[in-house]
Amino acid sequence: MKYLSEWDQWKRYSSKSWKRFIEKAREMTTHLELWREDIRSIEGKFGTGIQSYFSFLRFLVLLNLVIFLIIFMVILLPVLLTRYKITNSSFILIPSQDVDIQCTVYPISSSGLIYFYSYVIDLLSGTGFLEDTYLFYGHYTIDGVKFQNFTYDLPLAYLLSTIAYLALSLVWIVKRSVEGFKINLIRSEEHFQSYCNKVFAGWDFCITNRSMADLKHSSLRYELRADLEEERIRQKIAERTSEETIRIYSLRLFLNCIVLAVLAACFYAIYKATIFSQEHMKKEIDKMVFGENLLILYLPSIVITLANFITPIIFAKIIHYEDYSPGFEIRLTILRCVFMRLATICVLVFTLGSKITSCDNYLCELCGYNQKLYPCWETQVGQEMYKLMIFDLIIILAVTLFVDFPRKILVTYCSSWKLFQCWGEQEFAIPDNVLGIVYGQTICWIGAFFSPLLPAIATLKFIIIFYVKEISLLYTCRPSPRQFRASNSNFFFLLVLLIGLCLAIIPLTISMARIPSSKACGPFTNFNTTWEVVPKTVSTFPNSLQTLVYGITSEAFAVPFFMIICLIMFYFIALAGAHKRVVVQLREQLNLESRDKRYLIQKLTEAQRDLRNRLD
Repeated sequence: MKYLSEWDQWKRYSSKSWKRFIEKAREMTTHLELWREDIRSIEGKFGTGIQSYFSFLRFLVLLNLVIFLIIFMVILLPVLLTRYKITNSSFILIPSQDVDIQCTVYPISSSGLIYFYSYVIDLLSGTGFLEDTYLFYGHYTIDGVKFQNFTYDLPLAYLLSTIAYLALSLVWIVKRSVEGFKINLIRSEEHFQSYCNKVFAGWDFCITNRSMADLKHSSLRYELRADLEEERIRQKIAERTSEETIRIYSLRLFLNCIVLAVLAACFYAIYKATIFSQEHMKKEIDKMVFGENLLILYLPSIVITLANFITPIIFAKIIHYEDYSPGFEIRLTILRCVFMRLATICVLVFTLGSKITSCDNYLCELCGYNQKLYPCWETQVGQEMYKLMIFDLIIILAVTLFVDFPRKILVTYCSSWKLFQCWGEQEFAIPDNVLGIVYGQTICWIGAFFSPLLPAIATLKFIIIFYVKEISLLYTCRPSPRQFRASNSNFFFLLVLLIGLCLAIIPLTISMARIPSSKACGPFTNFNTTWEVVPKTVSTFPNSLQTLVYGITSEAFAVPFFMIICLIMFYFIALAGAHKRVVVQLREQLNLESRDKRYLIQKLTEAQRDLRNRLD
């Protein structure tokens, strides 16, 4: 017998204690999860598909909260500490450069408010008293903050905060996507194994509460119904004849042409609405009454919201004729809607960019952008993102209060009317709701550079949406007759969010690297573009560090680095393929062993029967 030394005993005891502590800590953190009981209740009553939507919404609340904390710590906190004399620090004003005085003119609209509706317009559009506040880019016209022992470079911090929240979002989404992909891969390998896991190993024996047991029963029942529904669709596809296959593919091709035509019409309408709004906003805004004023300000937002409202209905009608499984039906509808919703934002941003950079006079060529129409174009882009965010929240609240609840009342108490019988109770549309919050998150990613407090607004917005959608689900919706599996949904929701992040990075990169910075506002007035602060900062480094930075960013380093990354990627792909082949072989071996056991049991049963017959 081998005896352990005291050192080995202590290491083993420490390892076990540490593992026990980690398990206890994880158990405690599960009780601290936001909306834990609400989401578990939704899972039991409506299935894991709808539960995955609310879990996804909770993730976005936490993500936006972290983004706001990054921006607050990096940008707002030094400014607030100095402005309110909390620390012994002072602002460093931006030194004047060789810029024409006409380019520095920035008339802030309506400093004094006379009528109450002016407050309402300013609150909804971000103009007036909100324009020169911490909410927008133009308020941070500061070169830095001088503390007692160091100088805080605000332009560099502003740029780095943007890169930080985009990088954090990317890493966090990819991490959660990889976890969801592993679960999705395991569960999609063998459907029979999925049934066995749910029937024989799906119960949580730690449940002692009756209500929680009922919720777990409901959750398992919904999962099995989703599996059986998808199995029915797979069997139906396998039994198709060649004529039916040709017919369904021809129909899908025709329906996809209709989808492309709808998308093109929506993009053109958004483009024309943005051009009209921008041309008339500065010319006639003071001559209009309250309603016309709001209509001009919100015309792009209204057109985008109408497109986002109409197209999912059209896509939902089209998808029913394409004969897909429920899971694939959700994914395809989400892909179409995400392209529609996120592309509308890109159309709006690029239309604004074309108007900002289009020069038709001497002043525009002198400043590098359309200074007459956009004296502080970053703030005005931030105002457009702010309007989209506010208008989206207003629409969600209005639809819930003035459509969903009246529909429920009419269907419940006027059920004898055939019109209301045909209308029926609404189902909770997972694709449309997911796209709504991905759309709002993409607006937040784009707008956070131009409006630093937008993530805080997005956090409050998603919290409100959670409670509004929960109340609407519990009191106005019925469970869907077509069931959806959450294992696929969680991964796909994050994939759609990743697409939204990539689309948000494109206009941000172009605006920071290509469009000239405003000369009348913001921390980058002395730079031709926002990105120029990086080479200026690098030029202050020691010579050796400069050489290292320039070497890393040169083509001589980038090409070999890219080749090495490709080789590593091919190695892991080959390794994954080898592991997959081993898994297939092991499964075949398990199948053979199970057949051998079945054969042996059959022979043993026959031998026992023969022995019994002989004894008789």
